[in-house]
Amino acid sequence: MQMDREDTMATKPEILIVGGGVAGLALATRLGDTLGRQGQARITLIDKSFSHVWKPMLHCFAAGTAQNENDRISFMAQASSRHFEFWPGEIVALDRANRRAILGPFRATDGEVVLESRTVEYAALVLAIGSRANDFGTPGVAEHCLFIDNLVEANGFNEKFRMELLRAYAAGKPLDIAIVGGGATGTQLAAELHKALDLVALHSFGASPPQLRITLLEAGPRILPAFPEAVSTAAQRQLESIGVTVRTSAMVSGADAEGLSLKDGTRVPATLRVWAAGVKAPDVTAAFDGLSLSRSGQILVHPNLQSQDDERIFALGDCSFIATDPLPPTAQVARQQAHHLARHLPAWLHGGVAVPACVFRNKGAIVALGNYNGWGTLPGGTVFGGGFLNGLSARLGHLMLYRQHQVELYGLFRGLMSILADRIDAIVRPSVRLD
Repeated sequence: MQMDREDTMATKPEILIVGGGVAGLALATRLGDTLGRQGQARITLIDKSFSHVWKPMLHCFAAGTAQNENDRISFMAQASSRHFEFWPGEIVALDRANRRAILGPFRATDGEVVLESRTVEYAALVLAIGSRANDFGTPGVAEHCLFIDNLVEANGFNEKFRMELLRAYAAGKPLDIAIVGGGATGTQLAAELHKALDLVALHSFGASPPQLRITLLEAGPRILPAFPEAVSTAAQRQLESIGVTVRTSAMVSGADAEGLSLKDGTRVPATLRVWAAGVKAPDVTAAFDGLSLSRSGQILVHPNLQSQDDERIFALGDCSFIATDPLPPTAQVARQQAHHLARHLPAWLHGGVAVPACVFRNKGAIVALGNYNGWGTLPGGTVFGGGFLNGLSARLGHLMLYRQHQVELYGLFRGLMSILADRIDAIVRPSVRLD
């Protein structure tokens, strides 16, 4: 089935954006405000979910400390207010010769097929499908570990976490959780789960909260390897002070239903096992009609974000790879690349003007460990946060980045109203998900 279009490609070219993460939604919003509003192009966003969340917040959804609907942006509502179209679906293949993207059947939660397989034509295709944790083929990981690469997976982990926590309450036994990967996601998740337990203790059925035994496993010599060593050391010290066991140089060799096996022969028993290590592109990139890929499945692009094999296809964010200047898979990179394409794609589409190279400007990085501590680094390597009011400056910086993201997508007035709604919601609702 092919989607019906009122306007032909000849009169209104189609810009198809696949993936509604930081890059995809920012690009759809900006192009909708220009080309879409002016009727110069049809902008269509495809995503397998119905709502967007800021990926650096996924660990909060997994822990249950983020549950407010204001923390999700409805694709349909955003599309209607910013002059683009949204269709739910998941890309499964490309037909580059005919400029068509093939979408698989869209299913309801019970498995019923709601939309049959469809094809969507494009004048320009932008792939912004993000990335996944990389299990490196480790035996048992796919079957016995949980992932939190998207909102569905984060909510799935939270459901299991709450049920196991309830079971631990009733039995008066500790709850063991193992997290593989000492990068920002794994490190922040470990702290956020402890924060969640502290909040749940306020609603503890009159019983003492169970002991939460979290083990953070990192294959490298230190956690947070993207940050200066001083931050890694301070973060490990902070995690250990709240009861997290941190093990570095700990390579996982296998997973099963009762825990993880390490290459040194030791075992880490765990009721819940989370894999947050490594980065790779979604497996579907192998079905993209011969597009050149990196070893981790990312689409090889020129510095201007055009595919090396097809000038009609662009890729940005975590799913793209610039061989001459590899960039980290961060929201900061994705956001800047989206802004770059939003500026230059209209002239390329209508005037044939070449898209210039995208120059990434590093503005530093921030990591926040719940309410316990936080650190940031500036481009020159200067570290801030930590110590002073438990790293308040870094934690506020992390919050401000999120608020900036909201304002950028909603606009100033709606963004400020969303922030106000968050504050009101925090007064009337529990601060952690309980059901």
